Amino acid sequence: MLIQETNKSFTKLKNIFSAIDNEQNKYNWLITEIDYATFNKEIATFSQPYTWISGEELTARIEEDDGFWVWGVFSGFTKDVELKDILKYPLPYADGYEGFWNPEITIQHPLASVELVEWDSTAFIAITENQIILNGLKKYFPTSQDLKKYNLEP
Repeated sequence: MLIQETNKSFTKLKNIFSAIDNEQNKYNWLITEIDYATFNKEIATFSQPYTWISGEELTARIEEDDGFWVWGVFSGFTKDVELKDILKYPLPYADGYEGFWNPEITIQHPLASVELVEWDSTAFIAITENQIILNGLKKYFPTSQDLKKYNLEP
């Protein structure tokens, strides 16, 4: 799914989480390529080159500081997948990753179930088989597009 809208409300995770009915809490998240503008300077910044955080912790953090995202790849893993196994693979990235723009779209990390991408604060990409996430985003962002169809357009 591809979301591009002029008001850029997709750059705030609180809006994304509202759209997906807090489905993010079912996953642990590997956040990479972090470029985040915080509003609450008392909150620690996200770690580089990655942050590993539960969905519940991420939700609580966004409740305290819902700044806006310029770049960020949020790879969602089922709770049984361990970080040590995740780190056996390259870290997902957005800037320069051409796989988003090909007809055959796949999640970058082979162990992830969800990939949410903040793309240069101009677009939001969601790749998953989780229909709760996709349908929620479609409803909340009615101008969203099917990324596969978008990539097939001339």
